[in-house]
Amino acid sequence: MSKFLHSGRCWWLCLQSWLVAAVAQASTLEFSLHPVFAGEAVRLDSLRYETAAKETISLTRWSLLLSGFALEQEDGAWSELPGQYAWLDAERQRFGLPLSNAPAKKFRAMRFFIGPDAAANAAAAQAYGPEHPLNPQVNGLHWSWQGGYIFLALEGKFRGVGVGGGDLPGFAYHFARDANRTCITLSADLDLRHDASVAVEFDVAAVFNAPRQISLTLDGTATHARAHDPLVPALTANLRGAFRVREVRSSLPAISQPSALKPLYLPATYTPYRFTMSSSFPLPALPRDNPLLEERVALGKRLFSEPMLSRNDTQSCATCHVAAHGFSDSRKFSLGVDGQVGKRHAMPLMNLAWKANFFWDGRAAALREQVLQPMQDPLEMDSTLVQVVGKLSAQEAYRQEFSKAYGTEEVTSEKVALALEQYLLTLTVFDSKFDRAMKGQEVLAPAEQRGFELFMTESDPRTGQRGADCFHCHGGALFSDHQFHNNGLRLDETDVGRWLATKQESDRGKFATPSLRNVARTAPYMHDGRFATLEEVVQHYSQGVQRSATLDANLAKHPSSGLQLSAEDQAALVAFLRTLSAPEF
Repeated sequence: MSKFLHSGRCWWLCLQSWLVAAVAQASTLEFSLHPVFAGEAVRLDSLRYETAAKETISLTRWSLLLSGFALEQEDGAWSELPGQYAWLDAERQRFGLPLSNAPAKKFRAMRFFIGPDAAANAAAAQAYGPEHPLNPQVNGLHWSWQGGYIFLALEGKFRGVGVGGGDLPGFAYHFARDANRTCITLSADLDLRHDASVAVEFDVAAVFNAPRQISLTLDGTATHARAHDPLVPALTANLRGAFRVREVRSSLPAISQPSALKPLYLPATYTPYRFTMSSSFPLPALPRDNPLLEERVALGKRLFSEPMLSRNDTQSCATCHVAAHGFSDSRKFSLGVDGQVGKRHAMPLMNLAWKANFFWDGRAAALREQVLQPMQDPLEMDSTLVQVVGKLSAQEAYRQEFSKAYGTEEVTSEKVALALEQYLLTLTVFDSKFDRAMKGQEVLAPAEQRGFELFMTESDPRTGQRGADCFHCHGGALFSDHQFHNNGLRLDETDVGRWLATKQESDRGKFATPSLRNVARTAPYMHDGRFATLEEVVQHYSQGVQRSATLDANLAKHPSSGLQLSAEDQAALVAFLRTLSAPEF
C-alpha cells in the first residue's frame, strides 16, 4: 500500500513538473506599431507632412487590422501564432497587443499580414466577442452589407503644389480585399526565453513616396481597392517598405490582467433578462457590473415614465423621448418644466448597447452617467438628485420595486441610474422592411433598391463611380459608426459640438453620428433639428455641405460643389431610408 502511495506521489510530482515546464515553454511577445512620418511621430489633424509629390498632408485617421503573426527560428522554420489579430488605431491610442503562446526560443525575424485571413474576412459580424479586434463595433472597419473588412484606412486633408489658404480637400485611402492582403517580414533578434517586446514603426511617408510616388492631386483622393484600380498596386508596393523595427527589448514586466467586475447590488433571487438583437448585429459589450435582470429592467421602465424625476412632477424622460417618434421628440427643441427651450434636439434612444459615448457631444461615457444629467439640467427637468431620491423613497411601491431589483429598499441615485441604464439597453430595433429584404422575406421596390445602392457606393469620378457615399459614417447593421464627425453644417458658434467636451480644436463642429434606424420617425434632423424632412437632409449632402477645417475627410474629398445628385437619385435615397423604420416601437 505504501509503495502504491509512493508511486502515486511520484506520478503527481512528475505531472506538476511537466506542467511547469510546459508553461515555461510559452512566452508573450508584446508587439506595438507606431505611425511616423519620415521618423517623426504622427500627430493627427496636423497639416505638416510633405510628400515627395510636394503635397502637404494631415492625417485624421490611421487604422488597420493585422493577422497571421509568425516568428522565424534560427534554423529557418516558422512558428505560427494562430488565431491572434490586432486592431491598431491612432485616434484611440491603440498601438499594441500581447502575442501569447510564443515558443520560448530565440528568433531572427517576424512576419504578419495587413488584413485578416480570407475566412475571418468573410465571417459574419456576430462571430466575434464584444472586445475582439475583429468585432465590427470595436474596429469600425467592416464594410457591413458589402462584406469584408477595410485592412487599412488612411484619411486626411491635403494642400497641393502652389495652393495656399482656403478649405482643404480630403482623401480617403481604404486598402482591402483578399487579393490585396499583404505580408510584411521584418528582421529582429527576439529572445523569447523570457517575455520580450518589439516596437515597429509604420512610415506614412513611405506609403506616399516609395518605390512608387503617389500624388493625391494626380492619382486620386479615394480608393476602395477594387480590381483594376491603379492605386492598388502602388499602395501594395509602398506598404511593403513602410514597416521597420524601432526597438527590441529582451524582457518585460508581467502584464497585469484586469480583475473581473462584480455585479452591483445583486438580489438574492432574480430573473435574468433575455436580451434580443438581430443576428446581423455585432455582439455588444453589455455592462458586466450591471447584468440585465427582469426586475431591474421593469424598474427602469417605470422610472423612465416617472414625472417625479422633475422638479415640479410634470415631466418624465418619456416626455421628450416619445416611443412613437423613435424615442425622440417631434419638436425641434424640447421644453423644460417651466417651458424653457432646450439647446439641442432630443436624440433617439435605440440600440444604445453599441454606443460608447452619449449626448451629441459625447460628454457622458456611460448610460448611467447620461441619465442623471437631464434631471439636474435647468433647461430640462430642473431637479436635484437629493429631491429625486427623497420623492421616490417616500413611495412604498417604489421601495418594494427597489427591493426586488437590488435586494434592499434603499433608494439611491446610483440605483436609479443603473435601472434606467438597463431599460434603455433593452430598446433594440432590427426588424425593418430592409432587414426582412436582407433575409429574403420581402422585396425592396426598385426605387428603394436604387437608394440602397447609392447609399453603399462611393462617389469617385476617377473610377467612374457615382454614389451618395453615405456608408462611411452610417454603414454597418446599426447604420452608424458611433463616432463624431463634422458633416458640413453651417455652424452656430454658440454650439460647436464635441469641442465643448474635449476642448480640442480638431473636434470643433463635430457631433455624434445618429443611427438611421427608424429615421423616418425621428424628424426633425441634426443636432439642432434644422432639417424638417429627409428630403432636406439628402439635399444637404448633395449640394449643401459647408467646407471648413474640420470637415470630415470623406466629405472633403468631394468637389466643392457637392455630389450634385439628380432629383431621381435623391428621391431614391429617401425611399431607401424609409425602409429602415421598424414596428417595434
